[in-house]
Amino acid sequence: MTTGSAWRRLGGRPVWQHLAALVVVPLLATSAVATTTVADRVAELHATGEAVELMRAGAELDELRRAVDGELLPTLTRSATRDPSSFDIGAFGEERGPLNRQAEKEVRSTREATDLVLSAVPATSAASVTARLTQVKLATARSAADQGTASTAALADRYLELSEWLSEVEDRLLARTTAAGLSEDSALAVSDVVVVAGLTQHASRALPTTFTARVLTGDEQVRVRRRAEYAIGAYESMITGVPPLSGARQRVAWYEATSSPQARQLTEALHRESLVPGSLSGPELLRLRNASGARDRDLSALLGEAVDAAEAAIEAERREAARRVSTTVVLCLLVLAGALAAALAQGRWLSRSLRRLADAASRVGEGQLVDVPRGGPREVRTAAATLAGAAAGLQQVREQADALARGDLAGAVRDEPAPGPLGEVVHTSVQQLVRAVQQREQLQGELAHQAAHDALTGLPNRAAAVRLLQSALHRSARRGAAVGLLFIDLDGFKAVNDTSGHAAGDEVLRAVAARLREVVRAGDVVGRLGGDEFVVVAEDVGDVGGLVDLGQRIIDAVRRPVPLPPGAGPGTARVGASVGVAVSRDGGTGDDAGDVLLAEADTAVYRAKARGRGRVEVFDDDLRAELAARSDLEDALRAGLARGELSLHYQPVVAVADGRLLGYEALARWDRPGVGRVPPDVFVAAAEASSLVCDLGRWVLREATAQLARWRADRPASWGAAEPTVAVNVSGRHLVDPRLLDDVDAALAASGLPPSALVLEITETVLVDGPLALEHLRALRARGVEVSIDDFGTGWTSIGQLSTTPADTLKVDRSFTASDDPGCRDLVALVVHAAHTFGLRVVAEGVEEPEQLVWLRSLGCDAAQGYLFSRPLPAAEVAALPAPGALPAGDRHASTAG
Repeated sequence: MTTGSAWRRLGGRPVWQHLAALVVVPLLATSAVATTTVADRVAELHATGEAVELMRAGAELDELRRAVDGELLPTLTRSATRDPSSFDIGAFGEERGPLNRQAEKEVRSTREATDLVLSAVPATSAASVTARLTQVKLATARSAADQGTASTAALADRYLELSEWLSEVEDRLLARTTAAGLSEDSALAVSDVVVVAGLTQHASRALPTTFTARVLTGDEQVRVRRRAEYAIGAYESMITGVPPLSGARQRVAWYEATSSPQARQLTEALHRESLVPGSLSGPELLRLRNASGARDRDLSALLGEAVDAAEAAIEAERREAARRVSTTVVLCLLVLAGALAAALAQGRWLSRSLRRLADAASRVGEGQLVDVPRGGPREVRTAAATLAGAAAGLQQVREQADALARGDLAGAVRDEPAPGPLGEVVHTSVQQLVRAVQQREQLQGELAHQAAHDALTGLPNRAAAVRLLQSALHRSARRGAAVGLLFIDLDGFKAVNDTSGHAAGDEVLRAVAARLREVVRAGDVVGRLGGDEFVVVAEDVGDVGGLVDLGQRIIDAVRRPVPLPPGAGPGTARVGASVGVAVSRDGGTGDDAGDVLLAEADTAVYRAKARGRGRVEVFDDDLRAELAARSDLEDALRAGLARGELSLHYQPVVAVADGRLLGYEALARWDRPGVGRVPPDVFVAAAEASSLVCDLGRWVLREATAQLARWRADRPASWGAAEPTVAVNVSGRHLVDPRLLDDVDAALAASGLPPSALVLEITETVLVDGPLALEHLRALRARGVEVSIDDFGTGWTSIGQLSTTPADTLKVDRSFTASDDPGCRDLVALVVHAAHTFGLRVVAEGVEEPEQLVWLRSLGCDAAQGYLFSRPLPAAEVAALPAPGALPAGDRHASTAG
């Protein structure tokens, strides 16, 4: 019966539906809280936006009010000069005519200005309705003024009432702005606007009310005088004392607007004692109007600055509110997403653990002994552990039966029986059967052990080790696993035998065998092949890295001092170990599979010894392919040397100071038939990996010296009186070859060249190879051969060693010559200076630009070579080069030459 059918038979709702019901309510509550929070933030953002609109509408109404106030005085002046019946006729005297004409012009201009302000109010502004009503009321007042149907006092009343109404609407808008829930900074900025607006309101009414009080006579004189006194008093009270503004800049502007010469002149003229009918003359009126206009412009600028500051503060608050809205929305979404994800994850986790437990229970019930998963809550884990215990007992009984069937006695015996009566019976039966078999095999094993093990160390001997290796290969092939073989060759064992005797050697072998048993894994086989060679057979290898680690542990264990018994030599003996690792491939189980694996491990240990001893080398596919390719290349190179496939190219070395030819560097080139040109770094590296590099070096020595001898005999015309040298690169292996001095002597003798005509170039790294290299270099210099250190600066030689370095010349690597890095240039300068200090010459490689040559000349560098002078060329083309001083500076021929 499947799990799905079992669920359908049992009925009931699945767990996820119950979990979903528990999750929905918290998610709904979280969503409601998030929605409320976002709504609050949006309302805050809307409030700041509304505050900005109200502030702009208030500023529009204040501008409109000031325009209306601007019409009042010219309208009253025109009315008074045109119909003096209600005024003191002597107030203006003969100036009435010019004043009337001037007032007529100003009436037209101020009306045009007011109309422009009215038209500039947007239809969407909160001040648009007030502006339309103002337009209607203003049209009525203008008509009465133009037609003369209203007295001057009545006109003043109409205009002042309209101005005061606009002030009240403006104040209400600004009050709504302040009450919009703004921050403290924004509220203070709006408060500044309210204060400055009040100042401009009182200031713009002071002169018109004073005008009517000083020219009006009759019954209206008392009323207009009181109105003028109130306007003057309100204005004076605001300009005295400290300005009630929050910003220092606004306070300074307030002082400047109310303390200017025009403002002081106007303040001195506008006081209660001056409100005498008939006391206003035409010139004084014009003077006061001009002063009032200048002061009102300053106050208008002050108001505009206050409005701009308030709008900026509110706009900053609005942006902050918008940011908080975005942040709140993102946080709410993250909270909701996190809650939903957590709920889904918990639901899936619980449902999955229950589903896996139910599936395991169904399969165990059907007789399948599967692993029971133990995830989920504590109750689920408890039930899973109980079910797993029952399955484990059944599994143990089955494993014991399987072990008996395949003859694995160790696997059949368990320390603890399976639970229950059945487990006890099976456990007792298996123990009795295993004891009987073990007693029979014990005797056979003792006899076989004596024939298959080394008497000195007790380890399997060579024949037994190979058989064990072959058996391991067969077992691993059946399981689809791999077998690893470690070949251990002791380093320095012969010296122990020679100096301390064979008794000491035997003690070392026994100690090494014991240490190998200690460090290998359980189940690994340690054997002795003979002499100082051991092997370790490791089955079920996971990866080569584990075998390498095991090999390193073996090396560490072997290198520890071995205590020697009395009479067996000095107190301790020391040996090392080199380890070669090989791993079985492709499940090979042929009769020679063990021998092949042993040969591969032997090859790997040989490479370990060749690379310095005391190390682990792995014989793998990459090594096999590399060795095969290198062997093929070495064979081809050896044959190429014999068949004359190699040739030499020569690159001139010239004096930096005057371009004289100093010599050539000989560079080997190989045009391999059927392949093409082989890069020098490829075939030279292959040669250096074997003794072939010495043969290659001898050939280059012979060819280069012979060619220079032929050139000297023929002496190309471009040489003039020059006696150039030839430089030959010598590898580190050739330098420490005992035949090096004979090779150099033979090449010079065959060519007839003096030793001074030959320059041997070596790299810095060969100087640390040992005393023989330094001994050869000193002997060569004693013969008169020059020594040059190639690629100086890229190896290990320090500048402090130059005084003791057996060399005549330093060659600066092209990576420093061609670099624009100031550090590299400083290094070249330092090398030149240090070399000259110790009596060495300097050759700069890789010179390609004229600027580099100029720079090297400024440093005092001795010589240079590079494409600026010539690329490496065959001998025939070198002879055809122009005179050294006329070598083409721009030669940029492509070349792969090194």
